[in-house]
Amino acid sequence: MPLRFLNHRDPLNSADSQELLNATHVFPGKYMFKAIGPNHDDFIDAVLRAVRLVLKHDFDPPYSLNASVGGRHVSITVEPCVDTARDVLDVYARLRTVDGLLLLL
Repeated sequence: MPLRFLNHRDPLNSADSQELLNATHVFPGKYMFKAIGPNHDDFIDAVLRAVRLVLKHDFDPPYSLNASVGGRHVSITVEPCVDTARDVLDVYARLRTVDGLLLLL
């Protein structure tokens, strides 16, 4: 069943999403992104590269890895410092394009 939104707009481009982030987080500040995908260096590198590109960093943000019990998948938790709610939404949009992404939190 396809995911449907009541306002039929992309939540990553809505003013409501920015308002909610601003109401629940302090910017600038640390924000946690979690991506789950195949347990391969290519996937991990792509996630880190996506965050670096959007935030215009020349270094990897703090991150941690947690492999699944069988070792086929990995969860990467990335905690960069972001300046604005728009930055958070832009990172999410970029992460959605990473090959192999299974889940994004």
